[in-house]
Amino acid sequence: MAALKAGADAHGYPQTWGTPALREAVAAWFARRRGVADVSPDGVLPTVGSKELVAWLPMLLGAGPGDVVAFPALAYPTYEVGARLAGAWPLPVRAVGALGPMTSATAPKLLWVNSPSNPTGQVLGIAHLERIVRWARQHGVIVASDECYAELDWRAASSAVGSELPTPGAVPSILDPRVCDGSHEGLLAVYSLSKQSNMAGYRAAFVAGDPALVGRLLEIRKHAGMMVPWPVQQAMIAALGDDAHVGQQKARYGLRRERLRSALQEAGYRIEHSEAGLYLWATRDTHGGGDGGAAAADPAKDPDARWPLVSQMAALGILVAPGSFYGAAGEHYLRVALTATDERINAAAGRLAGRRHGG
Repeated sequence: MAALKAGADAHGYPQTWGTPALREAVAAWFARRRGVADVSPDGVLPTVGSKELVAWLPMLLGAGPGDVVAFPALAYPTYEVGARLAGAWPLPVRAVGALGPMTSATAPKLLWVNSPSNPTGQVLGIAHLERIVRWARQHGVIVASDECYAELDWRAASSAVGSELPTPGAVPSILDPRVCDGSHEGLLAVYSLSKQSNMAGYRAAFVAGDPALVGRLLEIRKHAGMMVPWPVQQAMIAALGDDAHVGQQKARYGLRRERLRSALQEAGYRIEHSEAGLYLWATRDTHGGGDGGAAAADPAKDPDARWPLVSQMAALGILVAPGSFYGAAGEHYLRVALTATDERINAAAGRLAGRRHGG
């Protein structure tokens, strides 16, 4: 906040590329927190939040009709929206192997990776990411990796001793030398300060990786006015250099997560993945609308029958996202967010307990 105030007297246009100090701060953060020591400041570009970059990246990279943009089968909807904005064909995939034999004409123009995943919280390991990079380079495919939840890793073995934060590199970046063999060619990592620094309203994010690709983005973005305000750039420098507040933020979310996870499990929900991030990916072994074995309702006649788990939560006054919002594979799942206040999280846990006890 002090950095934002100090930079508030800024009446001129900010640099689209970001100040050298900001780009150096991003590179230093990658080295310190992500185990990536070779990010060049020339390969860093601040963005107006990460969502706008996800939405516009296919178009900025020249994708259009006849091109394919691939993304995870369970994914944040904006990957598909970005493909459609560019006029490209959106292709959800479970794994790159599912794409089958590729030619230069059929290979995707862009492949999105999302680890940790929104909505599932799944973390992809080094070997998995390495296979993706190797495949992409064999077929001339650009890989963009959305890594915005990397500091919110809940796996106990990943945490540094005496710290709330994960060991650097515990959630591997697509730019990790163990993944990309020390070359960032054809690779972009997308990151946001909305989650780890509670800066969603600031619209503070960045993309880093291949300097040639970043240069292509910069050439278009500077003509489109896609620039991060100077005060926000100053706040980003301060946030990137301060690990303590990230640990505090993670601890706050961790308490909410434990409270809500326990309540969901005790109420009969099963938590899958949810290894990192701000959500619990939950389901029940019975998906019908009731607990008494009644016949399932007809979705054509009863709107609640389309999302029975959501309806069960709504009956308790708990707002969740249907898993089907993120792809067909999420049909019988819920995404439960940890972003409500402590009071609201406790209230939700209490209502789940009341349901379990018949209240």
